[in-house]
Amino acid sequence: MTDSAPLQPGTLYLVGTPIGNLEDITLRALRVLKSADVIAAEDTRHTGKLLHHFQITTPQISYHDHNAQQRIPQLVARLQQGEAIALVTDAGMPGISDPGYELVCACVTHELTVVPIPGPSAVVTAIAAAGLPSDRFVFEGFLPVKGKSRQERLDALKREPRTVVLYESPHRLVKTLTDLGEVLSTERKITLARELTKRYEEFWRGTIGEALVHYETVVPKGEFTVVIAPTPQTSPALSETEIVVELQNLIAQGLSRSEASRQLAQSTALSKREIYQLSLEIDIYSVLQDKSADDFPLD
Repeated sequence: MTDSAPLQPGTLYLVGTPIGNLEDITLRALRVLKSADVIAAEDTRHTGKLLHHFQITTPQISYHDHNAQQRIPQLVARLQQGEAIALVTDAGMPGISDPGYELVCACVTHELTVVPIPGPSAVVTAIAAAGLPSDRFVFEGFLPVKGKSRQERLDALKREPRTVVLYESPHRLVKTLTDLGEVLSTERKITLARELTKRYEEFWRGTIGEALVHYETVVPKGEFTVVIAPTPQTSPALSETEIVVELQNLIAQGLSRSEASRQLAQSTALSKREIYQLSLEIDIYSVLQDKSADDFPLD
């Protein structure tokens, strides 16, 4: 059933647009784009190509990260005056990892109507074909680029019982795979989806370690949607006291604090960094002395 009724005055329409293949646009999306008073676009040049392809002449206004705070009051005012505004991002659904969220919040605050026009989504497209559990998943967007915030986010993912979906750019992919391997384990299953819906669409499936080897020799190209298998739930969680005992045993075997922490991180819910902090409580000299006493008992 189709709805060809005129657009509602004073309404913000969130219009999903193709993530690569123009054939994925919906008839409803085309109708809204044609009928709106104005289209608020992340990149007017990019959206202009889409509009030109479908012979849509609706005027555009830019709305992106760098001008959102200036544009939001202007767009809210136009909505209050009765205009129907279509919001689009460069690809996919507005409001997902873009400033559309802030405009929606402003509309909610001013009791303005927001109508979503569903369309393609890289998140759903990737997880549907990833071959990993899709009954429960969490979307992480882009990880922080560096620093404490990045490490904290990675540590949180180590304990995540749901499948994880995140975005990554080609020039940061190897770094992210390296960090994921160190924190989550190189044996964790992963699917890397790139160029979704486009001519060179590709799904790479394997472990994090195998992905790292692959993309250290094959230059990553295109934007990636990364799907990571959930944290294995088969092993019972160790208490901090039990972890310290395990650390003492590994150190007694000759492993350094760092090596012992890395090994334990593969089989516990704590990250290498968290386990290393616990290892600082251990007096290595005493542990090695006890080990020597066991090896050479006094009669």
